[in-house]
Amino acid sequence: MPGSAKAMTVCTVLGLVVVTAYSAALGGSAWAWLAWAVLCMVTIGAASTRG
Repeated sequence: MPGSAKAMTVCTVLGLVVVTAYSAALGGSAWAWLAWAVLCMVTIGAASTRG
């Protein structure tokens, strides 16, 4: 996996932690979860490509 895909994976995991904490503290936000889902799909796409 290239370095950029590893960085995106770290950002995706950190994003999951942030969105989960936000939902626990302030209630669920569909936009936050949608943004995280899009980031997750982009990360999967970047990890599956081979340069």
